[in-house]
Amino acid sequence: MIAVLGQNAITATVERRHAVAINLIVRNVDEDIVKLLKEQAARNGRSAAAEHKAILEAALRKPHKRSLYEVLAAMPNVGEDSDFAPNRG
Repeated sequence: MIAVLGQNAITATVERRHAVAINLIVRNVDEDIVKLLKEQAARNGRSAAAEHKAILEAALRKPHKRSLYEVLAAMPNVGEDSDFAPNRG
């Protein structure tokens, strides 16, 4: 269930696997955002609550992107720089 409360707040009831519901209240949401949420939900054939849940899941479950430092630090040491120097002779 999703509803607009008083001063630009959104509330949603999200059911978890074991039928435990969590109520989320987001306050001071721009009316334009609420409208966009409802429009996006309609385009996706979902209720506003289901769309809200899908947006939260997508944002929070997306894979962690490694930083350049993490990528470089994970590379194995395979030799010295001179091992890869071009042969100019």
